[in-house]
Amino acid sequence: MTGQSLQSAIDEMGSAVEVLRNAKSRPFTFPVTPEFTNWRSEQAAWRDSCALLDQSHHMADLFVSGPDATRFFTWIGTNSAAAYQVGRAKQLVAVNHDGYVIGDGILFHLGENSFDLVALPMLSDWVEYNIASGGWDVSLERDDHSLIRTGDPRLFRYELQGPNALAVIEKVTGAPAPELKFFHMGEVEIEGRTVGVLRHGMAGQPGFELWGPWADAAAVHAKLLADGAEFGITQVGAKGYSSANLGSGWVPSPPPAIFQPELAAYREWLDLSKAGSFGGSFYSADIADYYVTPYDLGLGRSVSFDHEFLGKEALQRHAENQRRTKVTLVWNNEDVTRVLGSILGGGLPAKYIELPKSRYALFQTDRVLVDGRTVGVSFDVGYLANEQAFLSLATIDLDCADTGAEVVVLWGEEPNSRKGQVERHGQVEIRATVAPAPFTEYARGGYRAA
Repeated sequence: MTGQSLQSAIDEMGSAVEVLRNAKSRPFTFPVTPEFTNWRSEQAAWRDSCALLDQSHHMADLFVSGPDATRFFTWIGTNSAAAYQVGRAKQLVAVNHDGYVIGDGILFHLGENSFDLVALPMLSDWVEYNIASGGWDVSLERDDHSLIRTGDPRLFRYELQGPNALAVIEKVTGAPAPELKFFHMGEVEIEGRTVGVLRHGMAGQPGFELWGPWADAAAVHAKLLADGAEFGITQVGAKGYSSANLGSGWVPSPPPAIFQPELAAYREWLDLSKAGSFGGSFYSADIADYYVTPYDLGLGRSVSFDHEFLGKEALQRHAENQRRTKVTLVWNNEDVTRVLGSILGGGLPAKYIELPKSRYALFQTDRVLVDGRTVGVSFDVGYLANEQAFLSLATIDLDCADTGAEVVVLWGEEPNSRKGQVERHGQVEIRATVAPAPFTEYARGGYRAA
């Protein structure tokens, strides 16, 4: 924590864009082992065998319970009121008063008026603030991520992904896998311990999420590794894990729409250290140009107008005037090779491309062009060894979004920002081809369709 509010920093610098573009915050990294073997083989595990990913450390848990808990989450989320059922989870999407995205996370409905929201800070902070300022009859316990928490997590959370995930579950439990629909929850026994299980999909493959008290973490983890060995279970480190969303099409950190005048009190409450940072070639002096709607990000399936919620009226207008859609951009091999090679020899290099995840700011925003005209924004970016492709997730104008269409991604900043992650470099154009999002075939036809 800096002890300075986001609003105070904006008042000093005169612009929210300048605060975020030149943020001194360190790049966000998953606080787990970077690689157990190598990230290429670890990526291959979710396609060929079974990947074990540790989700215990990089997101916050907000445990919310009390008489108003269900009513609160129905009000703050765009999701259908009918979907709030015990034993189910949902991708909770929250928007501001003008219908622009604040953030999204996974909401577990544990019991009557009892929830666990697992999310990145953009949504966790928004939920915590609205509970504290709204007079809701609920209690809230926050277990933050391991970069700022003191001590162990409250829960362990492990993800099994890949074609052998089902076999691993049956081996470690000694019983048939629970018959759960997508995003439904149940329980299994592992080493005499009760473990929660969510039927889930990530990295474009089928899987399960397992959780339980931290005291049981080591025993459950050891059992998974021992019994999963015959099925090729592979631990995936932070490098491989951070790239998993590229195949499944989830944009993890779009810029949050928290800069309207009516949200000044929230920005006064929010510590500057939680504000994040802008990186990339997209630049506008108007912070509102960075905002996106749920429809821009492919989150329209999580919007239902069957209940009253924050931003409903504005979001209805967005629904009637959808301008952009989410796509995958497949970056041109020759152009990427040229940029990677620019660090060798003389001359001004392009912005460094780190593999496998090449996002260098919390909110990566690169300009997407057609004939020199801005038609969208590219967000998360990186390399998938399974596909041998360099990809980004983007939102672009509908008339440019046909599969196979050619666009250009502008890579690098002009002028260079003052972030510590940004070295002196030159901007370059990289050709790209529009592809579906999700990119992987299983994700498109499997769990995303569900």
